[in-house]
Amino acid sequence: MAERTVIELDTVRKAYPDGTVAVEGLSLAVREHEVLALVGPSGCGKSTTLRMVNRLVEPTSGRILLDGEDVTRADPVQLRRRIGYVIQNVGLFPHRTVESNIATVPGLLGWDRRRTRARVAELLDLVGLPAATYAKRYPNELSGGERQRIGVARALATDPPVLLMDEPFGAVDPEFRRHLQTEFQRIQRETGTTVILVTHDIDEAARLGDRIAVLSRGGHLEQVASPLAVLAHPASERVRDFIGDGSASRMLALARVQAGDLEGADRIVQPAPAPVRLGARLTDAFEAVAALPGSAMGRVPVVGESGDVVGSLTADGILGALRRAADAAASDEGIQDAVVADAAP
Repeated sequence: MAERTVIELDTVRKAYPDGTVAVEGLSLAVREHEVLALVGPSGCGKSTTLRMVNRLVEPTSGRILLDGEDVTRADPVQLRRRIGYVIQNVGLFPHRTVESNIATVPGLLGWDRRRTRARVAELLDLVGLPAATYAKRYPNELSGGERQRIGVARALATDPPVLLMDEPFGAVDPEFRRHLQTEFQRIQRETGTTVILVTHDIDEAARLGDRIAVLSRGGHLEQVASPLAVLAHPASERVRDFIGDGSASRMLALARVQAGDLEGADRIVQPAPAPVRLGARLTDAFEAVAALPGSAMGRVPVVGESGDVVGSLTADGILGALRRAADAAASDEGIQDAVVADAAP
């Protein structure tokens, strides 16, 4: 059964009066419940593309469909109330409490006080900030990470079908950014919201995106595919240049240990070292093998869901798993989505 398309860009173009073309003839579909990461170098039109979806930037030509409706024909104010929007600097109203900030769009839509308070409490719980502690605080009483989470809660207030995120984690330090990314993954899994995420960071895109769309200068679509497919099989030199070095290490963080990667459990040297679990990321398996004492002969036990040992894994097995993941990415639907912008200048 085909996955439903929530957002469709159909030959969208954005040109400015001075002749600058930010986006040229972009066609792209965003599927229900997915996180689509838009990446590319500065000037590739990724933020412009995002802002055309909610008409903060008006497209010059083409169509943008939201659930089949052409947004260029919709009332822009009503449209933005249907779409969540999170930006790097959050944009909370400094004179309003956390509760009041989250309640902004419900108030505009005429929700009653009881319904609004219940939704605020629900969302604060969702983002891990208890209402009893945070509802009456002001933005200047929050940390940067807390403000970012309140921004996400506000964007989700009316349960929009789509959430647009423009470099949402760029303003926090690298260590806490990883924590926010983990929190975002949890929230997105729980809500099932369709997300377009703009980032300049290929590692963030690979970690958070179900698919990655790589744009080149002028908003030309170079490739749209799964993170593994983009890393293992870049569709053009522009994609390869943007990814840079380190594709193999990034793939280790995406691919997982499968039963076919294992050797027999009878080859494990006793006493057995700490195991890894079937389905673990190859990064975890690699770290486990690298930490083995010499007596373990480079072999780590692998356990299944029940905790029973189902096999063993070596460095050669991890390399084979990486090759297997790359081969699978070459044949998945992501590669079939690949686009090489031959007409790009």
